[in-house]
Amino acid sequence: MKTAALRVLVIDENRIRASIIEAGLREAGHEDVTLVHDVAGIGRRIAETNPDVIVIDLENPNRDMLENMFQLSRAVKRPIAMFVDRSDSASIEAAVDAGVSAYVVDGLKRERVKPILDMAVSRFNAFSRLSRELEEARSELEDRKVIDRAKGILMKSRGIAEAEAYGLMRKAAMNQNRKLSEIAQSLVTAAGLLGDDA
Repeated sequence: MKTAALRVLVIDENRIRASIIEAGLREAGHEDVTLVHDVAGIGRRIAETNPDVIVIDLENPNRDMLENMFQLSRAVKRPIAMFVDRSDSASIEAAVDAGVSAYVVDGLKRERVKPILDMAVSRFNAFSRLSRELEEARSELEDRKVIDRAKGILMKSRGIAEAEAYGLMRKAAMNQNRKLSEIAQSLVTAAGLLGDDA
């Protein structure tokens, strides 16, 4: 399966090392490569180029530079491959927490750029999918709590069984072309305002 060409932004203050990454990307078929050698104003440059993937090469990063790059990776919500010459366990852990998709220590070789980029994209996509699924599960759980609370309010105020309370809410949702959770939230809100909260 051929990898689609990606817009790649390479951030590297060292022009020689940047050219190694650029050569590896071009050999892999990625022609839309933008090189940035100055990290000042990098947020604006990212917005301008709108890359699919960001490759960051830090020759000898200090703690402040690493933290700045980690903050960047949290903000941009794109796959990031980061090359560093040396690292420690705290920096590796911080990179993972920041969402860096590939954190490569002492591995800058032209022939390794493509597989590392592919892995960064795959890991980013997998992480994004898991994050979406987690958010959907949380949302469903919150919806379920609101629906149960609304059923309790109806059961108490009307003296009806749970199935009947659910049926009333479901019918209202269908009649109003709204989600069941929206009807339930409206009922809970109204009951709270009226002081009839269950």
